[in-house]
Amino acid sequence: MQERKNSKTSSLSILAIAGVEPYQQKPSEEYMNAAQILHFKRILDTWRNQLRDEVGRTVLHMQDEAANFPDLVDRAAQEEEFGLELRNRDRERKLIKKIEKTLKKVEDNTFGFCESCGVEIGIRRLEARPTADLCIDCKTLAEIREKQMTG
Repeated sequence: MQERKNSKTSSLSILAIAGVEPYQQKPSEEYMNAAQILHFKRILDTWRNQLRDEVGRTVLHMQDEAANFPDLVDRAAQEEEFGLELRNRDRERKLIKKIEKTLKKVEDNTFGFCESCGVEIGIRRLEARPTADLCIDCKTLAEIREKQMTG
């Protein structure tokens, strides 16, 4: 039994989110207490900083790698690569905005609760998706509605 517990603990440490270890919930611990809030704030801040650093590296990479290739195929390949990088950075820019919205919810003490029904989202769901703003039931319903609307 002890071996099983140790292997579970060691596998949890591998699953660090943005370099932050998963939260170890204590029995009968109050939901969204100060320790949990601090834990998720640390995850969100670290994640946002990592994304910002990546944006900076992309700009430097594109400046360093930009070349005016005389060969049209080489030029097209470079433009395609830059286009993919820019799309990824745009996705990350939107994610940074979502992270900042979530950090605002942390400050307003509304983090961790479903925007639709008000129930607790849950520690494990928030660890999997720190920017989640719907509980699993409301998110499932929203996805079903979306699927019905798009056909």
